[in-house]
Amino acid sequence: MNRLPQRIVCLSAEAADWLWRIGAWGNVVGVTAFFTMPPEAPTRPRVSGFSTARLKEIEALNPDLVITFSDVQADFAAELIKHGFPVLATNQRTLAETEATLSQLGRVAGREAESERLLAEFREHLTPVATGANRPRVYFEEWDDPLISGIGWVGEIIEHAGGADIFPELRKHRAARERVVTSEQVCRANPEIILASWCGKPVQTAAISSRAGWAEIAAVRAKRIFEILGEDILQPGFRLVKGYERLKEIIGINKLGG
Repeated sequence: MNRLPQRIVCLSAEAADWLWRIGAWGNVVGVTAFFTMPPEAPTRPRVSGFSTARLKEIEALNPDLVITFSDVQADFAAELIKHGFPVLATNQRTLAETEATLSQLGRVAGREAESERLLAEFREHLTPVATGANRPRVYFEEWDDPLISGIGWVGEIIEHAGGADIFPELRKHRAARERVVTSEQVCRANPEIILASWCGKPVQTAAISSRAGWAEIAAVRAKRIFEILGEDILQPGFRLVKGYERLKEIIGINKLGG
């Protein structure tokens, strides 16, 4: 009989969040600093950032599984494998891949029933809103220098919420460097809403609106620049539900002319 992992280290926040939600928190022994632990959850050592990890502290926890996410963590995933640790590396980029990953984590933790129940909620919460032909043009900024447009699942959520992603052709690119855009491209697309989440640092809306040439962008003129918390939009797990609710609110207000 296959033995389930009993000492899991989560170097990605969405994995830690999911294991807590499905009742497997007792098997988690270490987490990333980017995971906001629920007040009722017993604390766990923080052993990594997103692009950094403290190998000696991870080794001291003697994990029987380490979960990583994305190409950014590929190097220290490889390093952990070289040290003999089992590693589950995920790289979900779409809503469908996110569902598949969460389902896989449920199986790995032996919590299939709990996982499938929450995945049904996830799908229900992300049901697309009814929209007409007039979808507000939305620019999502994942980073400010260089300008990086939204990853695959972000564009999907924008469209589910009733908006039109101004760079839909870039969503298929899995690496951030392939989603770099120029200031001129954004100006030409003339978004009516600007959403930003800068991968762990605070968004400066004043800096966005004061960029050269951006004063005539519809979103800037109407002061429709909004920060979305990274944990609600950049971590491809159940927390996307919260980000989606925020996007529906923003896009709905814009459609009403508010």
